[in-house]
Amino acid sequence: MSLVPEDLRYTADHEWARQESGRVRIGITDYAQDALGDVVFVQLPEPGTNVQAGESFSEVESTKSVSDIYAPVAGVVAEVNTDLADTPQRLNDDPYGEGWICVIEPNDAAAYDSLLDAEAYRKLISE
Repeated sequence: MSLVPEDLRYTADHEWARQESGRVRIGITDYAQDALGDVVFVQLPEPGTNVQAGESFSEVESTKSVSDIYAPVAGVVAEVNTDLADTPQRLNDDPYGEGWICVIEPNDAAAYDSLLDAEAYRKLISE
């Protein structure tokens, strides 16, 4: 059973989002990293990039496949986890901690509330 922290929000595409002082930190879920297998490369978005909710803004390459990462909320990329360039396996080792991908300054703070809660995400991945 995949780890699904209660304090996060989720997308149907297996990204997680954490609200932090008006910004939203984003990564991929434990379920996603498990499905991907060993992550070997993460293409990070450029800080300052405008992203649209539901659109791809990053890619994760594993030994099995390449997967797009979709923005859970629209906004501007404020920060990226540059450590992933050298240690992409952090997505596997600590998907909810050191394996975060970026922080977005959302256009609409309320958009966060429309994401799946932990219970809804658990239901999604158990089907």
